[in-house]
Amino acid sequence: CLGSLPLLAYCVQLKLMVRDVRALHVTNTFTCVDLVNQLEWSADSLFLSCSMHRRVWSLEEPEWHCKIKEGSAGLIHSCWSPDGRHILNTAEFHLRITVWSLCSKSVSYIRYPKNCAKGMDFTQDGQYMALAERRNCKDFVSVFACQDWQLLKHFATDTEDLAGLIWSPNGCVLCIWEASTEYKVLVYSADGRVLFAYSAYCWALGVKAVAWSPSSQFLAVGSYDEKVRVFCDITWQKIDELSHPKKVSYAPDLAGIYDLVFSDEVVKIPFDVSVEEPDPDRANPRLGVGLIAFSSDGHYMATRNDNMRWAVWVWAVGLFRLISLLHHKRPVETLAWHPSQPRLAIACDGPSVFLWSPGGCVSVVVPSEGAFHMLGVKWQPDGKSFLVTNKTEFCLCYLEMEDTVQGF
Repeated sequence: CLGSLPLLAYCVQLKLMVRDVRALHVTNTFTCVDLVNQLEWSADSLFLSCSMHRRVWSLEEPEWHCKIKEGSAGLIHSCWSPDGRHILNTAEFHLRITVWSLCSKSVSYIRYPKNCAKGMDFTQDGQYMALAERRNCKDFVSVFACQDWQLLKHFATDTEDLAGLIWSPNGCVLCIWEASTEYKVLVYSADGRVLFAYSAYCWALGVKAVAWSPSSQFLAVGSYDEKVRVFCDITWQKIDELSHPKKVSYAPDLAGIYDLVFSDEVVKIPFDVSVEEPDPDRANPRLGVGLIAFSSDGHYMATRNDNMRWAVWVWAVGLFRLISLLHHKRPVETLAWHPSQPRLAIACDGPSVFLWSPGGCVSVVVPSEGAFHMLGVKWQPDGKSFLVTNKTEFCLCYLEMEDTVQGF
């Protein structure tokens, strides 16, 4: 995993290694007593936690470490608080969340956390945490102050089965959505008032992905009907509805369709997008918009329709018009925007990584002795390199200087 500093941590059997991303030399080595199944940096990259029984290592004082045991409650998930000095452990069966302080060695307990994919979120300034809870067969949200973990607000939500929540980037409002069995999106103020509620349709699978624009001006909601609906934070009205058709025949602002199966050249329209028919007998069908990501400057939005896994759709934010369609030979696993520029890295189930910018699109083969099937991509915070990973290997990719590469 990459930290906020130019450091890379990874495990080799029982060895935990830390390398400097710029020179790739080893800066620290730690020995674990068991196999590690999760690594995570603190926000300031001064501490590194790994889950076995939870262990925390200090990069400033390599001889210092701490060990956290949850006892009979067990441990299924762990994460850092934004200040990098507290660890939040979730017990098995979501019985409770334990907040451990590395500074004061104090312990706080939060009961009734809900078992859902996105049940906890922090504001970007690290001041507040929102937590989904389930009590007496009803959904609630609690807002905590991260400084002392005091409960600030507790309110019930108008949901039958809350599936996730996410703060807006400015930390003013909280978006909550219903489980996939129903289309329902709600926006709450920090004090628990309902500002917005929306349901596009009934009696069909609903929300699949939610994302805020960096300015908090737009809220994008992807759903199983293969559309993205965009809402404005001023009036909370739907301002656009973006479809992902099987045949792209006309788009007034479309700069190009890149067929990356055999080349990276622009192809002509109409263009047929590869489609995978979902299995009706399978739970959680591969259908609908499951991936939405805004660029760091908020000018572009990338989406992937899960039954068209070979295609990435790039939209211009504001007008919300399709400007590029990237069609790949292999399914798209994930994508990531550059931390400061409109540059998109795309990882497919294959040996090549693809980069898109308004200036064009290129593909680069990752050097590897065997088959390299990418599963993830992540940018270094300074944007000078990015990491691609598969199940057993990783590769660091470095970009040339801006003045030597046109468009990239």
